[in-house]
This record gives sequence, structure tokens and C-alpha cells, in this order.
Amino acid sequence: MHAIRLHAFGPPENLLPVDLPEPEPAPGQVRIAVAAAGVHVVDTVLRAGGTRGPFPLPELPTVPGREVAGTVDATGEGVPADWLGRRVVAHLGAVPGGYAERAVTTPDRLHVLPDGLPADRAVAMIGTGRTAMGILRFADPGPGDTVLVLAAAGGIGSLLVQHAKRRGATVVGAAGGPAKTRVVRGLGADLAVDYRETGWTDRIRSAFGALSHVFEGVGGATADSAVRLLGPGGLHLVYGWFSDAADRQDAGRVTAELRERGGESITVVGPPMLERIGGPGSLRVLEEEALAHAGAGRLVPLVQRFPLAEAAAAHRALEARTTIGKVVLVP
Repeated sequence: MHAIRLHAFGPPENLLPVDLPEPEPAPGQVRIAVAAAGVHVVDTVLRAGGTRGPFPLPELPTVPGREVAGTVDATGEGVPADWLGRRVVAHLGAVPGGYAERAVTTPDRLHVLPDGLPADRAVAMIGTGRTAMGILRFADPGPGDTVLVLAAAGGIGSLLVQHAKRRGATVVGAAGGPAKTRVVRGLGADLAVDYRETGWTDRIRSAFGALSHVFEGVGGATADSAVRLLGPGGLHLVYGWFSDAADRQDAGRVTAELRERGGESITVVGPPMLERIGGPGSLRVLEEEALAHAGAGRLVPLVQRFPLAEAAAAHRALEARTTIGKVVLVP
């Protein structure tokens, strides 16, 4: 089978196309003929030899990737035969192997795809979509709220824009460059701004005054500017950061500055939010919600596809922040 293997940590060029034997499902496992594999920012960090989030550095050589959708084409001992032929999507968890034509996992990680939901969109929802559902556990804006979503043309940001509009909020989407702001306007945002342009926060303040919510996974100076648009009682919801950790804004410092300016207060919810949802199987609940929204057409994930053999190009584009929506590899 065709796969992508990482033999040494380093630049995207270290992701090499190879031919490997097809994996055989062990007892209690299924094998998926992969139609789409998700690429995550964490994949790029691990490839470079860094760590972020719950995933440790893998042993090398490794086939990266933890999000796959396709069809069950083989089952191991003890797995009901009726899984064969089902269209499914799965987050592989701590065990990678998604950048390949075949991947194995256990049935408890499988979700049967809703009718009509393409594999690439399903992959976008199993990881990125479940994160968006987790974010909305802490902030679900509606009528009367004015929301700013940073990186609004990205995988998570585009879902948050759609959801907030559907719920009746006023939505500002900020993205980098005219192509991305056009996409954000197409998602239904009331205002789309380019945060690479001087005065982008002035445009927002002039149009809407103070904001009630800022959703961001960007970090750095962009987030530092955005959070100052919040009004009293506003919510700054941080679901990650693309900027280097050394450039990450100090949310406590910003909050203190806002208070000094006039007694204002904001609430900051940080990246460990998913761990705080609590309850057994909570991540699976979020996956089910995300897939249900996509299956019903309430949320339409944006997808940018790359051929499997061009995984290195996909990583380069993601790190350069030139991609739109969820990055997906197609065997």
C-alpha cells in the first residue's frame, strides 16, 4: 500500500512516500480502506520533533496521522462481521497511522457516516469538528452577542462562524489575506477583516463597538489586539495558538490592563477546556454532535485536499498559513 513515513524529525521534506505491506487487523480490530486522512497542526509539530497537547513524540519510523474516513474492508477475530463494507470515520487516538491507504483501529472508535456525508468532510469533523463542539460547551453566542472569530477561514474558525450566525449572533471574521476574507464573507459573516492590514481593529470597533466574545487559536500580537475589543463581561476563548509559545500573549496581563483602564473585566477560558468537560466518553459525544451537524447540513466544513503523496506540501502550506479550512490527504 502507499503510505507516508517519517524516518527522522525535521522539515516537511522528511515525510516520504513509501510502499508498505497492508496492516492486518489484530483480534478486536478493524481495517479501514482510507478515502481521506486529516492533517492537524499537531502533526506538523510532532514531525518537527516538538510536542503540543496530549500526544508524545512517536517512535521512528512512523506513519503520521490520526483522523481517517473510508470503508471497513477487513475485521479481526471477535469483531462482528457486519462492520464489513460500512463507511466509517475514526479518530485513531494515541496510535498514528492515518497517512496511508489502509489503517487499523478498534470498533469503539468508529462512527458510521451519515448518508451523503463525503469522507473528506467527515474527517474534518472527527477532530476539528469535535474541538468546535467542545468550544461551544463554554460559549454558545446567540442574539444580542457580537462575536469575533480569528483565523475564521480555518478549520475550527469557519465552523464557529457558521454556528454563531445560525444562532443569531452578529459575527466578525478575521483572516489573513483577501482570498481568505472572501471565504469568510461567503460563510455569512457580517464583517470580514484582514488582520494583516493596519487598523483592522478600528474597523471592527467603528462598526460594532465593544464585542461580547473573542474566539481565537492564533496567539501573538493578533490575539493581543483582538482581546482589547471585548466589552465588560466579555469572554476570551482560547482554543490553541499558531504563534510560537514564546510569542503567546499573557492572558492574565491583558485582563489586568483592561481592569486598570476602567474597571472592565473579561473571562478567559484556555486550551485545556476539553479536559474540563468531564464525563466518560465525552470526546465521543462531541464527535457524534459534530458529525450530526455535518450530516444534517447545519455545518459545512471547509476542506482543502492534497494527494497523499504530497503530504510534505500539505505540511508546508499549513505551516505557512496559506490553507483554507481543514487540510485533508486523499489516497
